[in-house]
Amino acid sequence: MNAEINESAPSYATAKAFCYTSAFWMMVATFYGLLGATELVAPDLTGNLGHIVFGRVRPTHINLVLFGFVTPGLLAAAFYYIPRLLGTRLFSEKLGVFTAVAWNLALATAVITLAMGMTQGREYAELIWPIDVTVVAAFLLVFFNFIMTVRQREEKVLYVSVWYVLAGCILTACTYALGNVIWRPNSGALVGIPDAILLWFYGHNVFGLLLTPLSAGVAYYVIPRATRSPLYSHTLSLLGFWSLLVVYTHIGTHHLLQVPVPTWLKVVAIVDSIAMVIPVMAFLINIWYTAKGKLGEIHADIGAKFVFTGTIMYFFVSIQGSFMALPDVQRVTHFNNWVVAHAHIGVLGFAGMIALGGLYYTIPKITGRPLFSRFLADFQYWMILIGMVGFTIVLTIAGLIQGNAWLNGETVYRVLPEIHAYYVTRAGLGLMIFSSAVLGFYNVVRSFQTRSGGRP
Repeated sequence: MNAEINESAPSYATAKAFCYTSAFWMMVATFYGLLGATELVAPDLTGNLGHIVFGRVRPTHINLVLFGFVTPGLLAAAFYYIPRLLGTRLFSEKLGVFTAVAWNLALATAVITLAMGMTQGREYAELIWPIDVTVVAAFLLVFFNFIMTVRQREEKVLYVSVWYVLAGCILTACTYALGNVIWRPNSGALVGIPDAILLWFYGHNVFGLLLTPLSAGVAYYVIPRATRSPLYSHTLSLLGFWSLLVVYTHIGTHHLLQVPVPTWLKVVAIVDSIAMVIPVMAFLINIWYTAKGKLGEIHADIGAKFVFTGTIMYFFVSIQGSFMALPDVQRVTHFNNWVVAHAHIGVLGFAGMIALGGLYYTIPKITGRPLFSRFLADFQYWMILIGMVGFTIVLTIAGLIQGNAWLNGETVYRVLPEIHAYYVTRAGLGLMIFSSAVLGFYNVVRSFQTRSGGRP
């Protein structure tokens, strides 16, 4: 690959801090997800406890998954592999640790304020203005740390993982500020249709310009390393990079096909949603051909196993996303549990799996020891895979029941008894995911603190 620095020399304090951050907030985020799923089964369960009613639990769950679990997990790996790929130390470990501390304070404040009902009331953009400023500042600090590391590098060639991480950090800082209308502290919103357009420009780009680039960066590092194979094609990696930036930024309006937004904007969103096949397949062909004939090596490395599974989930969620952007399909799938199933494949199945793979690949490299327990990591892998696939099946069925019933004129309350059993199953699967997060946190902590690894 590229020239790399001595593994034992750096402290990797920032990578460690983000590893702890991701593992801890995964527990909290999945607990809130389990709580929300339980409330859908038994709506009166927390009826007198205002801080944990469903309307406050759901945004807490979503924000903690996005910014507490997945993003820090992907950044933890990046703080390990970027200095290695550049042949130099991280510009400032102190700045990195400070950023991690600020990140965690912002997350804790988010939990408290959302529980108190302090919200901007906009999907994926619920956090209040002071937290918005902290989030943007944190991404800018991460970007600054990385770009200064690039500036002092010894390796002249920028491997594609570096491209993806730098783009993900700076573009997210920009789109987060735009989507949260950060220049209007009192409202955090525009008015009318322009606000909806801007919100979904951000709402989709928080996945396409944050989770996707950071996940791609981890995959492009871990898979070649684990298989001991050169990347199949650097040309494909750059095609995937630039086409992702060009195509993904225009598809947010496919969430608003039933809304009176300009028709030309809807057409652009639909066309580019279909065109997403270009960056998706460029990335997947590159990764899968790199791993061709080396599945044994991937299976032997638990980190690579998580990452490779995440790439498979990326294929399914992307094809489904393009399909859902078609107006005739969306008439049935929009506003119901089909979309929730789709989101779980993308965030947990794709980005979440790769984030965990990044953790489990880099922790042994940072500590110089095996994971505390390979068995626990494998067990967590299967619990998440079964839970995520179960979510997909159960929620897709429930969504099709809802969508077809509404299309035929049924009222919401008439449909609820028909999907109750699916909600019960969903809560059971949520318990499995939460349990896996607890095991994962224990494994990460012991891996950093224990001198002797557990059984492989």
